[in-house]
Amino acid sequence: MRAPSRCATVREAFYALMRERGSRVIFGNPGSTELPMFRGFPADMDYVLGLQEACVVGMADGYAQATGRAAFVNLHSAAGVGNAMGAIYTAFKNQTPMVIVAGQQYRALQPFDPYLFSRQVTDLPRPYVKSCIEPARAEDVPLAIARAWQTAMQHPRGPAMVSVPADDWERPCAPLPPQAAFQALRPDPAGIEALRRAIGQSERIALVVGAAVDRDGAWDQVVQLAQACQARVFAAPLSARAGFPEDHPLFQGFLPGAGAQIHERLAGSDLVLVVGAPAFTYHVPRGEAASHLPQGARLAVLTDDPEVAAMVPEGLSVLGGIRLGLDELLKDLPARHRTPPPPRGRPAPASPGTPLSTAYVLQTLAALRGPTDIVVEEAPSARPWMQQVLPMTQPASFYTMASGGLGFGMPAAVGIAYAHRDRRVIAVIGDGSSMYSIQSLWTAAQHGLPITFIVLNNGGYAAMKRHAGLLGFEAGEKIVGIDVPGIRFDQLATAQGCAAFRVTEAEALAARLEAALRSTGPSLVEVEVG
Repeated sequence: MRAPSRCATVREAFYALMRERGSRVIFGNPGSTELPMFRGFPADMDYVLGLQEACVVGMADGYAQATGRAAFVNLHSAAGVGNAMGAIYTAFKNQTPMVIVAGQQYRALQPFDPYLFSRQVTDLPRPYVKSCIEPARAEDVPLAIARAWQTAMQHPRGPAMVSVPADDWERPCAPLPPQAAFQALRPDPAGIEALRRAIGQSERIALVVGAAVDRDGAWDQVVQLAQACQARVFAAPLSARAGFPEDHPLFQGFLPGAGAQIHERLAGSDLVLVVGAPAFTYHVPRGEAASHLPQGARLAVLTDDPEVAAMVPEGLSVLGGIRLGLDELLKDLPARHRTPPPPRGRPAPASPGTPLSTAYVLQTLAALRGPTDIVVEEAPSARPWMQQVLPMTQPASFYTMASGGLGFGMPAAVGIAYAHRDRRVIAVIGDGSSMYSIQSLWTAAQHGLPITFIVLNNGGYAAMKRHAGLLGFEAGEKIVGIDVPGIRFDQLATAQGCAAFRVTEAEALAARLEAALRSTGPSLVEVEVG
């Protein structure tokens, strides 16, 4: 007769679940309601401390994207989750899987509205988590966390949260049985055949690739598709990851989040095939255009997100895993002669300028970075120059935020470097952006992570000036609240344990960048740019 399983505590069952899911890292910032969770903290687990909850979620976001597994996050009750909400929103828009285990006051105190009590805990993080629950019984907590993990990992991926009262961790519970789940969703064969027919009937194909191509490991397949179709390839508007080698002859550049400019870039195409992205993400009003497409073009979308599939404004949408879908699509793809598009024009070399130009700084960085280096970007005003002079040529080599909310870049670089200690992470951050999560430098220093932070200091929110122009502001018109003068980022870095350099002249730029890129631990290079 088989002996009954040993009765475990909720805490023991939680750590056993983490091991079974292949994770031994918790990103967190604990409070009093979480302390029982860490009694006798296992020696085979790591707790990565962030100095503010938004930094914690940003680190977990980077780590989960780099590993492809849901990250475990520990947040304080109520106020701690509130502090993290902007970063949770970004993780939701990034489709990053994470399991947030939030503290809650003792069950016996809850009828009396105690200090640090999260009164409507399941409503607080919505609508930017896939699920949120506080189990009715302590013994149900491990199963709730296991379900949160499954929910977070199911496409479209995203954060899921479980609230755990402080006294639940000591309660006995039955161990969870082993569980296996397979997440890939195979597209409908009829939808794939419809995509094949659309390709076979088209002469001038524009292929628009989004972040899901990289998330699903489908670079090779999308390159094969582009070459088979001799398609012009564009990065989807505001894509948070690179989905195609930007030095490839078929790559034509980046679509903006503006309808009129999308029409202009895609003009002449008779089929616009969007893979792993919405059609389309807009940032400014579309204007008078009645259609989302240029005249004479049809639309087809392959996506792993049911909401994106449902919002396709016209044409054909196919729901399923990106890599599985492309594998099926490439089988028996109709052969047809097409004239390849002319290669994308290259900008003239940038000059240093006084003060240093952003293009020159990024051009210098491009010449110095290594082939396996990972770039994390949160410098919106620098993005146009980055897209011209700093091409991404490898899978899983570029990350930015899909939400538009600042504060992702610095902590995400920490999480990515924690996952990939054998690779250099280069975080290109604007001066305004960096102040949302500057505490992340401390965590990078504590763990000796191989990160080079490059802060482009232009003394303000320069992206707001450019956006004001798009909205019709007059040249020279005063815009309030965008100047951020007088911050010394090299000193902030030094105070938190990072090596730091400040560059104001072109003659020192290459040497300082090279030294930072060769360092074994974290370093920061502050560059004054115009």
